[in-house]
Amino acid sequence: MPKMKTNKAVASRFKVTGTGKLLRRSPGRRHKLSKKSSRQKRNLGRPSLVSETQLKMYKTMLGV
Repeated sequence: MPKMKTNKAVASRFKVTGTGKLLRRSPGRRHKLSKKSSRQKRNLGRPSLVSETQLKMYKTMLGV
């Protein structure tokens, strides 16, 4: 059985933490920022964790 290739689209979007969780960027930070409050824009800039329901799928694609 050959090794599974890493999905590069997923690898560029997620970062694996030391405990094995995945960090992701929040959507909504590209355009139409004038409508959003400073607080909302600040919180969108912070990375957040991938939900447990999708974690297994993305880890498989990463080969972790």
